[in-house]
Amino acid sequence: MFYVILWGLLMLICIGLLIYNLVLLMGIVYRRCKKREYQKMVLRLIKGGFLFIGGIVMTICLTMVTQITADTPSIVNKHNQVIEGSIAELKEVNLNGRKEWISIRGESTHNPVLLFLAGGPGGSQMAATRYELSELEKHFIVVGWDQPGSGKSYKAIKKSDLTIQTYIDDGHALTKYLKEKFSEEKIYIVGESWGSALGIFLAKEYPKDYHAVIGTGQMVDFLETEKLDYEKALEIAEIRQDTQKIEKLKSNGYPPYYDSDMVWKSAEYLNYLSSYMTKNSQIHNGGYNTMRDIFSIEYGIIDKVNYLRGIVTTFNHVYPQLYDIDLRVTHAELKVPVYFFLGRHDINAPIQLVEDYERILKAPYKEIVWFEHSGHSPWINESQQFVEELLKIKDHD
Repeated sequence: MFYVILWGLLMLICIGLLIYNLVLLMGIVYRRCKKREYQKMVLRLIKGGFLFIGGIVMTICLTMVTQITADTPSIVNKHNQVIEGSIAELKEVNLNGRKEWISIRGESTHNPVLLFLAGGPGGSQMAATRYELSELEKHFIVVGWDQPGSGKSYKAIKKSDLTIQTYIDDGHALTKYLKEKFSEEKIYIVGESWGSALGIFLAKEYPKDYHAVIGTGQMVDFLETEKLDYEKALEIAEIRQDTQKIEKLKSNGYPPYYDSDMVWKSAEYLNYLSSYMTKNSQIHNGGYNTMRDIFSIEYGIIDKVNYLRGIVTTFNHVYPQLYDIDLRVTHAELKVPVYFFLGRHDINAPIQLVEDYERILKAPYKEIVWFEHSGHSPWINESQQFVEELLKIKDHD
């Protein structure tokens, strides 16, 4: 936040100097103009310049204000009074020397901690979880994390330095921070899509830190997933006789992709599948409300821009690093209870891969929990059941 204010002040100083020199220059020109029409022209230029620069100043000030005032709403009762003992914080934390942002929300600081790992890589879901899983805040301290390269943490690290290990290291550093802050020996992890794999990575390396790991929209084999998704999108397009989509998919070729336009090629079939699921009447509460989330109070203007940048640039850089990962091979044994919350109609993260993984996985406890009216995002499609199933896990512990 200090750097945002400093940046804004420097910009205002530069603009102030620009205005001073502009006025000085226009004054000299005005004095040397003998013809009246030239003097009028100079006056118009001065007025236009002031309006233009004034607009820039207002934009910078507005940007600074939105960054400084970004927050997460207080947790209130039905009378709109802040619940005593509750916590609602949006804060910057230092994770391995990187400045990253988290939200912490719960009706009681005595409840267990649940860390929600967003999808992506590059996605930010601090606002989305507040909207969709507010019921969880009655029973857990719900922590959202803008991972490096996403949302409010977009500038935490240079893209060229961002690796899978970065996420594991920072996720563990955040875990240690939360354990210390709330005097907990262990916390819960809920990961969605990419976050579900990250949750498995953390549980594998640091099993003593976690009560359980819950994956939803579970990713297993990233390269095989891309191939199956591509084939599914092509199949749907052929059934629909969508010649334009068929031509586009075939012109892009079979995944994997590694070029700078990798994200756009992947989006051709991923967005097509998402649209297909949205129109599936068996799936409740369609899916992401991106516009609602991006314009939430958690994000200032710069954050909103970086929200979108993360989805594109971070995904484009990190996702190809995941092609070599197959959890059935690399993470076939865990020392933490594992739950898979699967949407019956998920065609983004193929459920047959998760079923295969669950069969071979060795863990203290493992279970697939089905959500009959969900696609890739049961936490959105059937949020009430999602909360209920998490409470069963909590009570089981």
